[in-house]
Amino acid sequence: MRRHLTVLRTGPQTLVQDLGRPGYAHLGVPPSGALDTPALRLANRLAGNPESAACLEVLLGGLAVRAESSCTVVVTGPRVPVRRNGCAVGSHAPVHLAHGDVLELGTPEQGLRSYLAASGGFAVTAELGSRSTDLLSGIGPAPVQPGDTLPLGRITAPATGADVLTPTHVPAELVIPVLLGPRDEWFTTPATQLRSGSWTVSEKSNRVGMRLHGTALTRAEAFQGQELPSEGIPTGGVQVPADGQPVVFLADHPTTGGYPVIGVVPEEALPLLAQARPGVRLEFRPQD
Repeated sequence: MRRHLTVLRTGPQTLVQDLGRPGYAHLGVPPSGALDTPALRLANRLAGNPESAACLEVLLGGLAVRAESSCTVVVTGPRVPVRRNGCAVGSHAPVHLAHGDVLELGTPEQGLRSYLAASGGFAVTAELGSRSTDLLSGIGPAPVQPGDTLPLGRITAPATGADVLTPTHVPAELVIPVLLGPRDEWFTTPATQLRSGSWTVSEKSNRVGMRLHGTALTRAEAFQGQELPSEGIPTGGVQVPADGQPVVFLADHPTTGGYPVIGVVPEEALPLLAQARPGVRLEFRPQD
């Protein structure tokens, strides 16, 4: 019997994501992949999948799917209402779906993105070794739409139902570490500017980058009016356009850019950024 889920509703945005396709920057391909990788890894562990299996990344809830065969599903990320056939079943625990059962996700209490794993993983076609949707380059499966049929892969292990992680907590104010460079010399006292500034997350943020609004970062006099030739940009790079308002690049970021990068947010801090809603206050803490 072919195992699959049928999509009934998607909410604002639902994408297939796994751990991404790193290593193709020389081809102009972003790394892509889940923005909150600990949540995706946890969902897969609870569902009995390899941590690298493809899941659904659900923006602000609203997803509804129908099981067309027996399967186990798990929802992780921030705490979120989860219902099976209209009855609450909770997140962060395996839920069995029989043929015809409908699973629905509400809106997360905090944060932005939930992750739905299903036993066997979502077996859509891989491109460049990944099943992730890349919104910038258009590589990978198209965003999930109502009526889509999502195939499930072969089950390799039973759902575990136990783990050490709790739902993601997203505070109203974030303090984010940043490593200076590679172009911090383009800015007057860069560490002081970052440490003393204050920003809020813009509603224009997306998987390409988190746009911030607040303190404008000032260039050093020697670099006023100058621009860089395009150069490589890492995930987590804090790029500063001409208006001084920083952008933190996330998984679908362009591989090159011409504005200076004042610093880089370490990889371990990026999942929390990925859950920050518009209006959340943010401060940077430069690190040695």
